[in-house]
Amino acid sequence: MKPMLGGQSAVMRSPRRGTRRVRVTAIAAAAAIATLAAAGCSSQGSSSSATSTASSGATSSASAESSASSASSASSASSASSGPKVTLSFWSWVPDLNKVVAIWNAAHPDIQVQVQVQAGGDAELTKLLTAAKAGNPPDLAQVEYQALPTLVTNNYLANIAQYDSGLKSDFPAGNWNQVTLGTSALYGVPQDAAPMALFYRADEFKKYHLTVPTTWAQFAADATKLHAEAPGVYLGTFSSVDPGEFAGLTQQAGAQWWSASGSTWTVDIDSAASQKVAAYWQSLIAAGGVDNQPQWTAAWSKGMNDGKYIAWVSDVWAPGDMPSASPSNTGKWVMTELPQWTAGGDVVGNWGGSSTAVLAASKHQQAAAEFAAWLNTSPAATAALAADSGIYPADTAAESALSAPPSYFANQQNFWSLAKQYAAEASPVTWGPDVDLAYTEFTTAFGGAVTGKASLLGPLAQIQSAVVSDMKKSGFTVAAG
Repeated sequence: MKPMLGGQSAVMRSPRRGTRRVRVTAIAAAAAIATLAAAGCSSQGSSSSATSTASSGATSSASAESSASSASSASSASSASSGPKVTLSFWSWVPDLNKVVAIWNAAHPDIQVQVQVQAGGDAELTKLLTAAKAGNPPDLAQVEYQALPTLVTNNYLANIAQYDSGLKSDFPAGNWNQVTLGTSALYGVPQDAAPMALFYRADEFKKYHLTVPTTWAQFAADATKLHAEAPGVYLGTFSSVDPGEFAGLTQQAGAQWWSASGSTWTVDIDSAASQKVAAYWQSLIAAGGVDNQPQWTAAWSKGMNDGKYIAWVSDVWAPGDMPSASPSNTGKWVMTELPQWTAGGDVVGNWGGSSTAVLAASKHQQAAAEFAAWLNTSPAATAALAADSGIYPADTAAESALSAPPSYFANQQNFWSLAKQYAAEASPVTWGPDVDLAYTEFTTAFGGAVTGKASLLGPLAQIQSAVVSDMKKSGFTVAAG
């Protein structure tokens, strides 16, 4: 689902929020648990792992896996429901999630869930790390896929395999690998998928005699021509404070920021593919083809609503944001495939995607795991998530059952079939153990470069250096990218 920024409400992003889906490379997943656990126990002073206070949590979680694999989620659900009444706190940024949770609460008087709305994505992760370190995190939290390794490193997530491992067949292998890190442990239940897409105002495209861009070269040419002819109008904006979006765009170009072989990690953020994407957007900003207004700000929403921005590089979770970002234009925006680097290609990146995780400090892990399973596999819950919150569910049965488009896109009857197509085109992605650090460095470095009208290539090297240094300090073996 999409990450929320500056307290503005947004859907995942992850989203989710992050295969089909986002497929985590098996080699990295296999290495992840061993290296994350080992480094998490020995790190000193690292921004991604300094918050770790337990020296054996990840290892002890792994040791519980053998006994967990034989337990069924059905029997555990029955057990959890039969106990004394409990109230679970749930951090999430999903719009209108209370409507979905109300269905659960009405049917489960002994397990009540209270939604506590959070700023999404990176903002929630920072707050979650702080709360977990202090010993007072929520029982459950919406966690984007790329954030899971950070939380596992710090031993802050419960291994819920003994309760929910039976759900494996409900999800594509790529999604399941992201919440298991390729092991028999389970650190969350997949919620949504997040393939990127392009959204455009059909009425404004007609007004300006634009055709839907199928390549990035066409997008750039049209954007520059449009702004020259209509100086107050842009074909979109480049947001220097949305690292997840930039990461997704580099995935489409072939970048793999992290990879692992055995116990050795490779960091390649400053790759040729990343440089290609950075140079492309820098050129567009310089030419005036796109604005550099951060997304999820009052100015951006005004531009989305009044026709200043007539296209948006976004994600299939956009239906959850559109009613607030462009309230006057219901039915006028259309989703289409992300422009391609090569004509005729069919590749997209991922921006977000998230899971429902149970915190290790929760005193009601079984009940929390039962709710997490219901939220992401129950037909009633997944239908409500899609209809009320604009979530594109990871559950395969729910995905297949989607028919009516989101209400904001009522004129686009093929919305969900296109979402399924883009999900199948999504590039594989491996997330490293310090995505939070990389994203923080991105916001600082890219934000400064855009403000100072400097090159966007320098920040890539800066982020690469910071991540490599952080991982080495945390005890990881890191090879040159």
